[in-house]
Amino acid sequence: MVSNNNQQAVHSKRWMVMLAVFIATFMTSVEVTIVTTALPSIISELHGLAYQSWIMSAYLLTTAITTPIYGKLADSIGRKRVFQWGVIMFTLGSLFSGLSANIYLLIVSRALQGIGAGAVLPLTFTIIADYYSFEERARILALNNTAWGLSDLIGPALGGFLVDTLSWHWVFFVNVPLGLIVSGLIWFSYHEQKKQSEKLALDRQGIIFLSLTMIGVLMTVQNLDSNIWISAVLLLVTLCCLAMLVRTEKRVNNPLISPKLFSNASFSVQIVTTALLSGVLMGYQVYFPIWLQSIYRMPATEAGLVVSSSSIMWLVMAFMVGGVISRFVPKHVTILVALILIAFYAVLIFAGLDFPSWMFYVIAAVNGGTIGLVISMNTVLSQHFVDQSMIGSATSLLTLGQSLGQTIMTGVFGAVLNIVIANKRGSISMASINQAISSGQGTVTTNKAAINNIILQGMHGVFIAVVVLILLVLIVNILDPNKKKVL
Repeated sequence: MVSNNNQQAVHSKRWMVMLAVFIATFMTSVEVTIVTTALPSIISELHGLAYQSWIMSAYLLTTAITTPIYGKLADSIGRKRVFQWGVIMFTLGSLFSGLSANIYLLIVSRALQGIGAGAVLPLTFTIIADYYSFEERARILALNNTAWGLSDLIGPALGGFLVDTLSWHWVFFVNVPLGLIVSGLIWFSYHEQKKQSEKLALDRQGIIFLSLTMIGVLMTVQNLDSNIWISAVLLLVTLCCLAMLVRTEKRVNNPLISPKLFSNASFSVQIVTTALLSGVLMGYQVYFPIWLQSIYRMPATEAGLVVSSSSIMWLVMAFMVGGVISRFVPKHVTILVALILIAFYAVLIFAGLDFPSWMFYVIAAVNGGTIGLVISMNTVLSQHFVDQSMIGSATSLLTLGQSLGQTIMTGVFGAVLNIVIANKRGSISMASINQAISSGQGTVTTNKAAINNIILQGMHGVFIAVVVLILLVLIVNILDPNKKKVL
């Protein structure tokens, strides 16, 4: 925390700290959008088709595993050292990713990037909480969210430009100077109250069971559409590891994820809501472009713009968080948002082949505005509902919820799509369907009408799963015991 004796000096350098936080947020968030653009070139050059999913999964897995560990360390030994470590690891991971000569080195380097991102992502929110009062945080968090919006808007274009003009290596190299700038700004401008020297007892059993649980979740999801029995066994093992994690955290003196965090039911609601809505995000961000390209034969660039309308509305609504939570009971806002989203996704479930394409941009904008408002609100509330000494752990747990929601539901949606298509395709080969989904605008495919109907039914299945998620959001928030305004 910031020392009261140095308050004037701290405030004079606060803008430098916030600049570092903004760049760090952009640097870690753009990593997803910029790398996605470069994946075809990476796979082609490194002959890594069989391992391509691990290029993203390695990063998400190590981020999810390390996030609560860093949150605990930040509360115990201070934010600065942990944040600096994360920035350095992320920067080194970016450098080694760009230098990778084969797919295996790239996957390892991506895992190293995730180890760094696990510290950077949650601590950006924690540092904001340290420097600003609760009343100010909503406005500052909304301002910082513009970094996420910018990454969504310029990431794909920047990635395409770097791949076309230089090589795929540069989508990783571009983060190296940004990491050095952030490290320098934090080193010279970030001041915090020194922690009293004490022996830090790491919850090693908690770390082991958390890691096994996260790995189990990822492997379960990866096998959903290929071997359901293997997934069932992996799920059972994962649940056993989760049970051991819960048991361990209740028994140890210094738990990795403190059970005290969950003593406030409203805090738990914020974590669950964030995880579920992060899963909803993956539904429209991934499958709207696929729907537009495969059925409407829309060019990839034009179809990709559907996500941009979401990003713009996310930024607009994020700035309204402070006013919303000061005037309304938070659970009422989330319940209203859930009802709005259910109405729009119900339309998609029954949409036919002649459904107007412009409606996808409208629905994406509604998603960005409503989900952006609620997730930004969840961030502020999760810090409000815990003791000041546990803000780091609370924020890292929220980030873990986001990562888990995205990782799990990406796999679930993909499995649902594949299962529906496999059951509906009849005599049409999967190769023909794959060609229809990935082919260019001018390509003519045999059995196109039948294939369009098969793909459409697959999309209906995906968005039925999305509606189930939103219904869970609705139920969880109806059960939220907090019935008062927060500010």
